[in-house]
Amino acid sequence: MATRIRLRRVGRKGQAYFRIVVADSESPRDGRFVAAIGHYNPKAKPAVINVNAEQARAWLEKGAMPTDTVRSLLKKAGVLGKRQPPPAA
Repeated sequence: MATRIRLRRVGRKGQAYFRIVVADSESPRDGRFVAAIGHYNPKAKPAVINVNAEQARAWLEKGAMPTDTVRSLLKKAGVLGKRQPPPAA
């Protein structure tokens, strides 16, 4: 099962609000998901991005691929960025 980290749209018409979820790559946009790791509100001024960094990093290590939009949101939230050096053994 190939997993993607992507946005799931919730909220009413004209008031878009998104959850950042881990889902099977073949499931529909608003369909079944494996885990919810955060949310994104683009309507707020400034936009609100809340991400559980530990869960996001764990899913990235397991091989989940973020979409382009989620990749930019994770960078803004500080989850992605400079690579951490491996721990000294």
